[in-house]
Amino acid sequence: MSPRLLASKAAARGVRLLALTDHNSSLNCPAFDSACRTSGITPLFGMEACTREEVHVLCLFGHLDTAMAFSEAWTRLLPVIPNNPEKMGDQVYVDDEDAIIGEVEYYLGVGAECGLDEIGALVQGFGGLVIPAHVDRAAFSMTSQLGFVMHGPWAALECVRLPPATDTLGYPLITSSDAHYPEHIARRPFVLEAETDELLPNGPASASGMDMSALAEALRHRPRA
Repeated sequence: MSPRLLASKAAARGVRLLALTDHNSSLNCPAFDSACRTSGITPLFGMEACTREEVHVLCLFGHLDTAMAFSEAWTRLLPVIPNNPEKMGDQVYVDDEDAIIGEVEYYLGVGAECGLDEIGALVQGFGGLVIPAHVDRAAFSMTSQLGFVMHGPWAALECVRLPPATDTLGYPLITSSDAHYPEHIARRPFVLEAETDELLPNGPASASGMDMSALAEALRHRPRA
């Protein structure tokens, strides 16, 4: 599922704001940036980080350069385990035309040397927002790994179903596709109530990027139960 395919299918299904969050890497975000702007979608950049507890956490940034800097810092926290493409899958990154320009040689499906009590401050130090992923799922979630949702500097909690069958501590709730295959793109969209120029003052093609403070404010108005 390439960045161009992701952006084009999302646009066709009415998505206006889209994030690419590969596992433990942001290397496909440059191609994703170009694809979103071609498709008229506002891009968000980041990754689905895997913490020491093996909890998946969405790390979102409004600027491509910031996401890439965070990705480089996060890479230094990952254990270096050689990837075996035949057993673990390919880990490629591509250019604007979907041509493969590189492959990550270490396995990206592992937990980093960073815990849930640390990741919030780390992401915020890069100007990003932190959203624990699929908190009500039976794998790689707070509830699967800890048995509960813990307090933290979370901008929201991502859920598979609303309302979730777990105590979400009054945090704003969102859903998302968590798409790993083309047919999953835009399967669980959610609505943000905000003026368009508050989120991206100069439109989707602006090089200035997403205003993350405006995004955080819009997320505060999401349902909490």
